[in-house]
Amino acid sequence: MQKACMATVVALVLLGGGLPAASSAAGIEHRAVQFAKGSSSATIKGSVKGDQTIDYALRARAGQTMSVQLATTHGALGFNVLPPGSNDVAIFNSTVGGNDFKGTLEADGEYKVRVYLIRVAARRGEQAAYTLTVGITGAAQAPAAAAAAGAPAGAPDPIERAGGGR
Repeated sequence: MQKACMATVVALVLLGGGLPAASSAAGIEHRAVQFAKGSSSATIKGSVKGDQTIDYALRARAGQTMSVQLATTHGALGFNVLPPGSNDVAIFNSTVGGNDFKGTLEADGEYKVRVYLIRVAARRGEQAAYTLTVGITGAAQAPAAAAAAGAPAGAPDPIERAGGGR
């Protein structure tokens, strides 16, 4: 039974069922994430319906740590974390890695947390409510600090999954 479920999930991802309904930047809503003064995180309550996709944008620096937690009762709701300059290539995909992300950021710039229903649910016009918590902590790392730590400049830092996923 478990093998059959896993095979179904793999097939959905390979056939595009695990991808966001909107695969291009067109039609994606953009919202800025604002932290309260003195806070290192923000909590956002929202919902998406059908093929609606929302990008939550926030600026961060290389060496800082980003955390994202998605709380929802809808199993087909997911999020991606996109690095600066990317409109479609993610550094994290919750449909594969679970609803908790924590990672050290590689570059300065605007990161996006993209919230969406997977294609199968979007086509059925389903709606999902969620609570999204996004945090940025730690000091920015100078390029020389990465080299001094033994990593070549621009080398990716490990990304770790926090929590257990869906």
